[in-house]
Amino acid sequence: MTLYPPNQLKRLLAERKPALGYWLSTNSLMVTEIAAGAGWDWLLLDMEHALHDVESVERHVLAASHPGTSTELAVRIPSVDPVLVKRLLDAGVRSFMFPYVQTVEEARLAVASTRYPPAGIRGFSGSTRANHYGKDKSYLETYADNICVIIQIETPQAVANIPAFGAIDGVDAMLIGPNDLAANLGHLGDNRHPEVMATIEAAGRAMIATGKAAGFLFFDERAPLLIDQGFTLAAVAGDIHMLSTTMAAQLKRLR
Repeated sequence: MTLYPPNQLKRLLAERKPALGYWLSTNSLMVTEIAAGAGWDWLLLDMEHALHDVESVERHVLAASHPGTSTELAVRIPSVDPVLVKRLLDAGVRSFMFPYVQTVEEARLAVASTRYPPAGIRGFSGSTRANHYGKDKSYLETYADNICVIIQIETPQAVANIPAFGAIDGVDAMLIGPNDLAANLGHLGDNRHPEVMATIEAAGRAMIATGKAAGFLFFDERAPLLIDQGFTLAAVAGDIHMLSTTMAAQLKRLR
């Protein structure tokens, strides 16, 4: 039995239950700790558009290990990079979001980077945080049970490949990146365009039909509507958005 708690995010997705997530972009350990203590199902630490390196990610892994919570910290890496994935796995990351996955080969590489041979290409180290510095004797037999792989759908090509992605063992979920999808549909900066929303809803139906979890990233009134449609990987709030909107709202009230 593993010395670490089970991956709540992976469990919720497998059970097709909504998993509510909070997006972390400020690189603030205090915000990560507060968010973990608030009881979100999962947190997303963004390496793609925020200033993080492996060492800072490691600090956030520790900050998210809040006493009494089962919140899972997922990390969005900048690209499908097996070397970076290997280092983050050793640091204790168990859940990964891979951006801009467009082909079956990229999706398979994403999964393979999280698995030891012969199932994948992850390099082996016998003493890391992941295996409790060698104390978790069952790690090699059980680690994959707690690895969660999420691939992002951000182009028309990726949308077309959803059925093929869903057939890949080890992909737990697909999450639509609405802003990049809008841009790649010719509607840069307008993720509310009817074509964009129609594509998102159709993509969600295709994801659900594969048996994999469908995900979205919206911090507005669209979130509950998509959950009602069967999306379960739900990124519904974030630190920068919450800070900027509540600051402006409070100032407006006081003035």
